Amino acid sequence: MKEILYIEVPTPDSESVMAWLQTEYQPERGEKIATAAGCRVQFSGGTASQIPPSIPELPIPELSIFVWSVQRTTYLKVFRWADQAIAGENWILKNLISDIRAYFPQIYPEPPKIDLSQQTIFEALEQDYPQTVHFFKKIPNGEYDLTRVYWWEQRWREGVQHPQQPKQVIFAGNSSADPIQPPPSFDLIYIGGALGIIHAAVMAKLGYRVLLLERLPFGRMNREWNISRSEFQSLIDLGLFTPAEFDRVIAREYVDGFHKFFDANNPPQAKAPILHTPTVLNIAIDAEKLLKLCGEKLRECGGEIWDETEFQRADVGEDQVTIEATHLPSGTDRQVIGRLLVDAMGTASPIAWQLNGGRAFDSVCPTVGAVIEDGFEAGVWDAQFGDVLNSHGDISRGRQLIWELFPAYEKELTFYLFHYHQAHPENPGSLLEMYEDFFSILPEYRRCDMEKLTWKKATFGYIPGHFSVGSRDRTIAFDRLIAIGDAASLQSPLVFTGFGSLVRNLSRLTHLLDTALKHDLLKANHLNQIRAYQSNVSVTWMFSKGMMVPTGQILPPARINSMLNTFFGVLATQPPAIADAFIKDRVTWLRFNRMALIAARKNPALMLWIWQMAGAKDLLRWFGNYLDFGMNAFLSWLLSGWLPGLLSQVQPWLEPRFPRLWLWLLAQSYALTYGMGKPQAMPKPNLLQRIQRVEEPLAMRNS
Repeated sequence: MKEILYIEVPTPDSESVMAWLQTEYQPERGEKIATAAGCRVQFSGGTASQIPPSIPELPIPELSIFVWSVQRTTYLKVFRWADQAIAGENWILKNLISDIRAYFPQIYPEPPKIDLSQQTIFEALEQDYPQTVHFFKKIPNGEYDLTRVYWWEQRWREGVQHPQQPKQVIFAGNSSADPIQPPPSFDLIYIGGALGIIHAAVMAKLGYRVLLLERLPFGRMNREWNISRSEFQSLIDLGLFTPAEFDRVIAREYVDGFHKFFDANNPPQAKAPILHTPTVLNIAIDAEKLLKLCGEKLRECGGEIWDETEFQRADVGEDQVTIEATHLPSGTDRQVIGRLLVDAMGTASPIAWQLNGGRAFDSVCPTVGAVIEDGFEAGVWDAQFGDVLNSHGDISRGRQLIWELFPAYEKELTFYLFHYHQAHPENPGSLLEMYEDFFSILPEYRRCDMEKLTWKKATFGYIPGHFSVGSRDRTIAFDRLIAIGDAASLQSPLVFTGFGSLVRNLSRLTHLLDTALKHDLLKANHLNQIRAYQSNVSVTWMFSKGMMVPTGQILPPARINSMLNTFFGVLATQPPAIADAFIKDRVTWLRFNRMALIAARKNPALMLWIWQMAGAKDLLRWFGNYLDFGMNAFLSWLLSGWLPGLLSQVQPWLEPRFPRLWLWLLAQSYALTYGMGKPQAMPKPNLLQRIQRVEEPLAMRNS
């Protein structure tokens, strides 16, 4: 017996596939016999070679074709019951695949158009997404959140499908020429209250007048955050939190985190042991508690928060920017003037779409999930461990689904289901389809009775990815406007954590932005230097590219799991510090090359697979990244050991005399250190002393 075919049939209706095999499928030769899971095709003739007459009797050669269902899709295998290839076997398999593709084509469903003035979101979506509606009814604020899921998907689809027609929301003008125009009320106006409030609170503690606009009620989050102690330390070093305050926002700290991809159908060289990462994403943060604490710190420093207020447009003048917004509960218009606008609206940011001409992102991770309070049987999961990256099946309807599982308070478990996805007009990526998968296949991933689970909240979003070919290929700034976080496609290629990327680069962004504000260097050419570009991260986008099924293509079902297991198998054989550095965006040039060579030697087919998935254009694009990475690694080796220290010494003389030159040199120094995964080579800025000087009079006033 030998397996000779393994394919996916991209439909959740396995019964229809089985019925088609048993009734409509007609092999070119042989006798078809229906079975419980498909059919058999028996051949009365011999095999491809002559059967020796000395053998008195041989089993009748046949092909066994059967299907099964997992992850809301159908898989099909064919086994040969014969010692040698059956005559015409390849032709039979080719026609079988062709017939199946014709009867069960790959489709990319779209959500229905709905009118919520005529029906509820539950009524509107129940026919297309029955499981999603059923379980959202059990989630607190489920109707509100499901409406947000639908709204977010529609907004994302509009941006992906009409990339050349982004809505204009930034207007250049000269509003400061109007003598009646009042002076700016704020130094910084942030739009977006998730990642935005963290940066806003730091800037407020530095003494800047800060306003934050948030479309939702402030503090609401549809995603939880995980990080490590070493990464969060940057927020403590900046003076935003004390160690005691950090401990209060920790929901759970794990002993270890696991990475494991399904490999039952992989070739031997593409199987791998579990990768253990005890210091990666091992601290679960109570995101809402963290946001509210940041909000309190912002207000203590004189900052303001306008929640339930939606951004409409910004008019950029010579020395100020005017923001127009709408207070959603009352429907009233609001206007405010600031020195600088900070876009922290995330993937749905209309500003990001406009600045980049519709090409805001190259890829995305559609992510759904939930926080579950209780209902799992004892032994299903140990709260001392996190499941960082896990797959329990092969490619499903054009996506390699990946799970994350992070315990939180007491019995709470936070689940995410996501996939790496090419942003394509024909297939933008669907949150609603993902939720239907999530509620259907959660029991396959972790044993449970779905009706016994106690739901706390839904977690969802689009997490973007940008495949940089250089430090300036993406516009993140306009005059008096800068983007941060997901709006700037600041993310990690593997785990796509905008929160972790922002925190790791917060000191860098804060120091550069503080310098620009002090010297009023707020033109686009100055602000575009304030970015968290990392040359070592830009070269690793090929790994995330290799986890995507290109739209319109059909890959062997096990292909992505084979690639992931090859790479993570290499990491599992290295010292723990190497995996830790890679996932935390601190891989060096030498380590990257060493791991790439080991992976290529372990699985020689890897490069061919990447070529087939990425194509010549992206491989050439990546090769440019690689050369840039090598050049920057050389410059970093040559300069990072002494230039940052020298700049720190000459700052008192250089900065006040040549502020533009100082900002440029400071940005280059960060690029050679933080941008190459070596933040320890950059002297820490004296921002903490500034914060302490600002806080002393505030404390006296409050007392």
